[in-house]
Amino acid sequence: MEENNYRIERVRNIGFVAHIDAGKTTTTERILYYTGRTHKLGNVDEGTTEMDWMEEERERGITITSAATTCFWRDHRINIIDTPGHVDFTAEVERSLRVLDGAIVIFSGVDMVESQSEKVWRQADKYGIPRLAFINKLDRVGAQFAQTMEMIRERLNAIPLPLQIPYGSGQDFQGMIDLLRMELIRWDESSQGERYEYLPIPKEMEAEAKAFRETLIERLAESDEELLMEFLEGRELSRERLLPVIRRATLKGYVPVLGGASLKNIGIQPLLDAIVDFLPSPLDIPPIRGIWWEGQNGDRRRGEKVRHADPGEPLAALAFKVVTDEYAGRLIFLRIYSGRLERGATLLNSTRGVKERISRIFHMHANDRTEIEAASAGDIVAVVGPHELSTGDTLCDPRDPIILERIEFPEPVLSAAIEPQTESEEKRLTEALHKLAQEDPTFKFRVDSETNQTIISGMGELHLEILIHRLTRDFKVTAHVGKPEVAYKETLVQPVEVEERFIKQTGGRGQYAHVLIKFEPLGRGEGFVFEDRVKGGAIPQEFIPAVREGIEEAMQSGPLGGYPVVDLKATLIGGSFHPVDSSDLAFKTAGARALHKALSQGGAELLEPIMEVEIISPNEYLGEVVDDVKVRRGEIKAIESRNSTQIVRAEIPLAETFGYATRLRSLTQGRAVYSLKFARYELVPSSRKEEVLKGR
Repeated sequence: MEENNYRIERVRNIGFVAHIDAGKTTTTERILYYTGRTHKLGNVDEGTTEMDWMEEERERGITITSAATTCFWRDHRINIIDTPGHVDFTAEVERSLRVLDGAIVIFSGVDMVESQSEKVWRQADKYGIPRLAFINKLDRVGAQFAQTMEMIRERLNAIPLPLQIPYGSGQDFQGMIDLLRMELIRWDESSQGERYEYLPIPKEMEAEAKAFRETLIERLAESDEELLMEFLEGRELSRERLLPVIRRATLKGYVPVLGGASLKNIGIQPLLDAIVDFLPSPLDIPPIRGIWWEGQNGDRRRGEKVRHADPGEPLAALAFKVVTDEYAGRLIFLRIYSGRLERGATLLNSTRGVKERISRIFHMHANDRTEIEAASAGDIVAVVGPHELSTGDTLCDPRDPIILERIEFPEPVLSAAIEPQTESEEKRLTEALHKLAQEDPTFKFRVDSETNQTIISGMGELHLEILIHRLTRDFKVTAHVGKPEVAYKETLVQPVEVEERFIKQTGGRGQYAHVLIKFEPLGRGEGFVFEDRVKGGAIPQEFIPAVREGIEEAMQSGPLGGYPVVDLKATLIGGSFHPVDSSDLAFKTAGARALHKALSQGGAELLEPIMEVEIISPNEYLGEVVDDVKVRRGEIKAIESRNSTQIVRAEIPLAETFGYATRLRSLTQGRAVYSLKFARYELVPSSRKEEVLKGR
């Protein structure tokens, strides 16, 4: 069967997600090798991986950008996205999960359920993605399969289905016991794990295997009444009888659990079987829903449309990633939900209301590509041609438009000033920043209106560091970068109602706008809400979007330190207009002035990003670690003992985390590790507020 011609029920769109260093990329490399996609085992430590193809990835041994590839197993086409584990690159995970049908969550059997594993699990919950769990590193000292599975149940609120248990542990780890066949699988190390055999279960493991199999069947019986009756009647349940029940349970949210040691080439083939047997095809997931509207301003009629995974339906595809390719130019990754995409087609970018022509279509393998003539529902491809298409936009059939739900990304929390080394590089720097911002939705840049400096913003120090490296390597631009600064925000304190008249008389036609707006603070993270409650045509409909636009523009710079204003509701209650002198510009100006007045009358407060931190420290340093967190205005949320280590979970303002890596190394003789992730914005204490604004 041709690579491009697999029936849709034989397609699997999957991703690997996990905490950093759990073995995601190593596992993906083994899958590519055993499916024949590559002919040499890639190694993260040696910098020879296929999926970590960027220079920074190979140098640092981490995944930075999600990479796409395709492989084939048991006559099924498996489209894979390998995602980063580092919290600074959470956008890559978010956009990948949005377009996948199933996920494999990899846990380290030594470190078990870690903070970032928890975060990606919640992201997968948000999109309702069926998943498998693969407990890796069972050859390491201290690996605990059963305890990891129990933590998946307790901490992630999931129902694990044990399909295997390990035989031996640490250096004595010898293989996995298959609970469906009730046989031991042992891999031949001399064949790089390509050869494996099924053997009888060793006598000393029989009782444990039976107990785990009983747990599996009991949990499956909860999800399937027929199986429950057979179980209660004491019937023998074969592997063939259990496979479809496990598949249905997985689609309902139960989690099959497998294990192995990817670096030792153990456990990969059964994982591939599980991907084919239990994870959904595009036909198994609910049809995608979107909205549509008509009218010049998109305000006349609006409703919901549904698209099924059917090549015969009108095309609907979501752009989930943009990359700058040295040879092809701008590559846009698409997930096709319905219909057929053909080379040369002119399609509608319904998000932006522009038509785009598709000049080339590729199947991707990391940064290599194979050109194809067409692709259809269920496929993941990269295209060249569209100029306006960005992450989160919908491409569809112009005759039957639809807009799919956009991908939501967190706001950047760290900023730094950047300037080119020479004036001649200024234009190239702006162009490079623009391309990076198109590729990465959590990277933003703007020009500060007061200082005229270019400010770049990202998710953390590592995120900005890698983007700056890319400026030099990929775009050949050298720049000076200032010290990273916290991305503070401002918000309204009290509800306030303001009236604003903008009247300007010049020699010719004047300007007139009059608005009455109620401004109210919203809860943290609720963004901006605009409501039109004008009655009786006091302000014509065509001027109302201009009022909103004026408020939104004014929100870019607050009165305290010029930081963006957030978590605000504006309700346009009334006003008046002049039949000749009123214009969009006049109402836009009135809206902006009304916000300035509201922030002056209702008061403004400063907000700072709060980070969730997880610190894993040897027992003997716990006191010093906890004291240091408290000194940093941190709040301890939980302390958990695990073997000879303590796991401290806390919340710390981002401003207090600069230099933390060095401090933690010094406190624990380099033995503790930590991870940070953004939690929310909170009010800056008044004692600290003055210091922040003084520095501004």
